[in-house]
Order: sequence, then C-alpha cells, then structure tokens
Amino acid sequence: MSTAAPGNPAAGRHSGGPSFTRRRFIGGIMAVTAGAVLGRTAGAPRWQIGCFTRPWAEFDFRVALDGIAAAGFAFAGLMTAKGGKLVTPDTTPGQIALMGAEAKARNLSILSIYGDGFIREDSVAESIVRLKRLVDNAALCGCPTLLLGGMERAGWRENYCQVIARCCDHAAERGVGLVIKPHGGFNATGPQCRRLIEEVGHRNFRLWYDPGNICYYSEGRLDPVEDAASVDGVTTGMCVKDFRPPREVDLTPGTGTVGFAKVLARLKRGGFAGGPLVIECLSPGNAAAITAEAEKSRRFVEALVAENVRDAGTPAAGRG
Repeated sequence: MSTAAPGNPAAGRHSGGPSFTRRRFIGGIMAVTAGAVLGRTAGAPRWQIGCFTRPWAEFDFRVALDGIAAAGFAFAGLMTAKGGKLVTPDTTPGQIALMGAEAKARNLSILSIYGDGFIREDSVAESIVRLKRLVDNAALCGCPTLLLGGMERAGWRENYCQVIARCCDHAAERGVGLVIKPHGGFNATGPQCRRLIEEVGHRNFRLWYDPGNICYYSEGRLDPVEDAASVDGVTTGMCVKDFRPPREVDLTPGTGTVGFAKVLARLKRGGFAGGPLVIECLSPGNAAAITAEAEKSRRFVEALVAENVRDAGTPAAGRG
C-alpha cells in the first residue's frame, strides 16, 4: 500500500460526484465542523457502522465516497485512495475541508481518519508537532477519531508513547479521540496494545480492535477471540477485517476465518457494548464490484449486531 501523500484532492474532478467551487467548500468549513461536533454528542446510534476508503485505493477519493454512500452507509473512514494516504501532517486545510465537504454532500459523516507519517525518528518534538497537525486536520473535517498504526522500530517505543501522551490533551480539546489498532511492530497483539495504552496513561488514548490483523501479523497462530480477552475496558471501536491463510486480508467480512460474532461477544463482555464498526477491507474488483461487496459487508455487520441492538432498543446506523 503506497505511503506517498496524494496530490491536492481538489485537483481534477471525477464525473460521478458533486462538483464544488472553491468559494463553496471554503465557505462551508465552519458549517461542516460545527455540524460534526453536534453529531458526536446528539442522537448517536449505539453502533456506528461505516466503511473506510481503502477498498477503492486505486480510485479517486470521490469514487470511494460515492461507493460508500451507494452501499448504504452513513459513516465513512478516510484511509487511502489513488495517490496514497488521504490525510497526512502535510495535508492543507483546503484539502481537508474539501474532503469534509465532499463527504457531507453524500450525507456521510467522517467517523475516522487513519493518521500516519507523523513520526520523525530524529526528533520527538517534531513528531509531536506533526501529530498535532493530524489532530487539527481531523477536527477541521469534523472527524471524532484519529486512528494510529504504531510503528515497527522497537527501540522507539518509549518515544512513541511520549509523543502520544503529549498530544492527548490537544486532541481532547478539539473533540478528537486518539486510538491505536493492532498493526505489527510493538502493537501486533491485544496485550501489546494494552501495554501501550497503559504506558501513555490518558483516557483520550484507546483501542480500535482489528481481528484480521491479529491473524495477519501472527500468521494465523493467534485466535482473535482469545486475544480479545486482553483488551477489556480499553476498546472503543473495531476495524472490521477478515483473514484467510496464509496472509490475505483483502476479503469481504464474513468470507474468511475470523469468527466475528464470537469476537464481538468477547469484546462486549469487556465493556465494548457500542461504538464504531468500520469495515476496512473488501474483496477487490472494479469500482462497481467493490461497492456491491461494501453493501454485502454492511448487511453482514448489521446482522452481526442486530441482537445487541434489539436488546438496547436503539438503532444501528448504516444509512440514516
């Protein structure tokens, strides 16, 4: 997966999505942000079922948003699209405002942004500055969650925790939660993620569980149902990702080996009884085929939480 920052998302138009003049999207910055802040606290469904842009990584981000909306989702996550990561510390306010406006035009709320590229191994101070830029970008488009992937270099672990800890208050003041996911390196398993969270020691730093990655980074040796027992009390969301041996994750959820019902039941026992469930990967194909897989995955996740939703008497939000 490319790590190059994309070019200006405002450059070029794809024929399937709404067009925005510079005046319209800049003029709407405050409305997008204010509306999203209200949405974080008012009438939020128990489960927020969404989809990341990653499955449409070969296409313009507008194609991804079109597909997510057409598949019936109310929530989108910004991860990758044509050109690489959609949001980096170097993404400009104009670029992030445009992404927020494009999502809003499709009646999508941005639920999560994958934040990467902020670490400068020669400077903790610069890494802090760059992570705060990512937080500010998330706040600008009304996104309540910045998803972090950790890092590979074990010797930088203490510094990594310091960077996160120094940014937690900054993020909380802007209504942005910092979360980490299992992603290899020193955060490949539930226990490793839990230790990071405890070392940072701030309530604005929590976990989005990723059962597919538990399988992927252990090469299938770990069962996410068992691993999930290690993250009681720290899980606030899930990247919904399946797995098939030996190391395949580009699958529509429900078609691989992950026992999602058992994983979710175990997470619920540990206190995760509602929150974001954002699909990260789907079976590949052309844009239309990916959208069809996205709709299947939405229905799969809705069925997965249906019993929990009935017990709570509150809706799960796919669309509307």
